[in-house]
Amino acid sequence: MKNSGRQAKDVLYAQVARIGKAVCSPKRLELIELLAQGEKPVDRLAEEAGMSVKLTSAHLKELRLAHMVVARKEGKNVFYSLNGEAVADFWVAIRSLAEDRLLELRVALAKLSEHANELTPVSRKELLAQARRGEVVVLDVRPESEFAAGHLPYALSMPLADLHRHLNELPRDKPVVAYCRGPFCLMAKEAVELLRHEGFEAIRLEDGVAEWRAHGLPVKIAR
Repeated sequence: MKNSGRQAKDVLYAQVARIGKAVCSPKRLELIELLAQGEKPVDRLAEEAGMSVKLTSAHLKELRLAHMVVARKEGKNVFYSLNGEAVADFWVAIRSLAEDRLLELRVALAKLSEHANELTPVSRKELLAQARRGEVVVLDVRPESEFAAGHLPYALSMPLADLHRHLNELPRDKPVVAYCRGPFCLMAKEAVELLRHEGFEAIRLEDGVAEWRAHGLPVKIAR
């Protein structure tokens, strides 16, 4: 009886360990973060993650075996997406745990915020209230397809690549809060640097859509 109980427990832990095995690669974690922004084809994932299509496909296969991503085929293209919001929540949770426990990670993140006033000083709920009242302008500087898949309430889509051409559309009498894919993403930082150089009062929100949703706040989908 003892042996059968031990064997049963071993099976249970082994199944849970499949998730750990699937995410043991930094690149697989990056793919999860990218897919938290919405469905993407393999070639785009490869480009954004800085890998070959072949290697990207191999990593996606491992994530698929662990039922963390799903795939669909459209013509010659294969599109991947996360297998539910729980996978995005898992990414936020494991990244937050790493930040809490690993000094090296905190130091690396601190280098992204060279100025003390670069990050938004208000809480998520207060920022949402300010955006609702029109007191701040919230900019989503990710690609338009990611904005369409899900974005913060009251946010405007203004991809980083197009930002300079649309500066005249932004009010200069309100603070601008820029966000992208989360704390590891550099697009919002670059957007804030550009906006400040052009005379705007700009700050960066570390949250991406996955972080925002994981904290129980609403996310909008473009119709």
